[in-house]
Amino acid sequence: MASNKKTKNVKQGAEQHARKHESSHAVSEEGNYASYGQEHGSQAGSRSRDLGGAAKKCTSCGSSDIIFDNERGEYICNNCGLVIEENITDSGPEWRAFDADQRNARARTGAPIKYMKPNKGLVTEIDMYNKDIRGTKLPSKRQAQLYRMRKWHKRASIASSSERNYLVALPELNRVASYLGLPDNIREQAALLYRQCVKNNLIRGRPIETVVNVAIYATCRAAGMPRTLDEIADISGVPKKEVGRTYRVVAHELNLKIPLTDPSSYVPRYVAALKLSGEAQEKSMLLLKQAMKKGLASGRSPTGVSAAAVYIAGALVGERRTQKEVADVAGVTEVTIRNRYRELKKELNIDVSL
Repeated sequence: MASNKKTKNVKQGAEQHARKHESSHAVSEEGNYASYGQEHGSQAGSRSRDLGGAAKKCTSCGSSDIIFDNERGEYICNNCGLVIEENITDSGPEWRAFDADQRNARARTGAPIKYMKPNKGLVTEIDMYNKDIRGTKLPSKRQAQLYRMRKWHKRASIASSSERNYLVALPELNRVASYLGLPDNIREQAALLYRQCVKNNLIRGRPIETVVNVAIYATCRAAGMPRTLDEIADISGVPKKEVGRTYRVVAHELNLKIPLTDPSSYVPRYVAALKLSGEAQEKSMLLLKQAMKKGLASGRSPTGVSAAAVYIAGALVGERRTQKEVADVAGVTEVTIRNRYRELKKELNIDVSL
């Protein structure tokens, strides 16, 4: 029993000594990093300042001025020099690239996910060329075998009803977006919104084309590139009222925060279609800014207000266009342009005779 107590006391003494040594080492480290932060803090901050460091706070002084040192993999307080976190794993590549070709050649990842494709681009495909790797045409027996493989591969890759739905919806989305001249990023966002509608069972009882048009309309408005319901209805063949009714349901169910359409976002399109100058576009923007300050755009169609501003600006810079020409481009009636023109002329004290 005496020997057991003795060994236990020896172990406790060793543990206490180790803790004292660790605490003294930590104090010395803190002092070293304090001097490091005072002397080289600005250099470390210039090397890299991590965005996530803004949310961190120093446990010693409470400062939120945290920098990230790439060389050491440490979060350091730029105020007192305390090392908050160390030995952080670098998630970047271990190689370097000096141009796009080197980056593409050295990357070991596959293609990005494409929401515009029914299978998101993650499923392999058997092409229709019927040729081997050297470009030689395959014999007829081999071609028949590949035909059967291709057929069953297609059936196996499209198993659920939602995937069959995407086969119809996404090509239609791509067609409408092409007619509207939308870029790839808008198409991807619209496809993602449509997938959310499918996931929340919002397409049940509604035509696929209607929900596709709603996804395009909502995405364009959210991205600041609005397209009118009339434009989308003309291209898709779906009634305007049906698209508007479905849009309200989708926005409510998915809790979409779609901003109000800014009338100035239509001006570049109208100016380009009417072949007006940059001066006319600048004048139109100025008129709309003044009109919005006075509340003349609230409660009115943004297309009508922007068309009236373009109509007035063209006359002010000596590039007059008729009301019919502006109405045809904007998709509104001549009566609407006349009404908005009179309001703008009266409230903004514009001296122009048309």
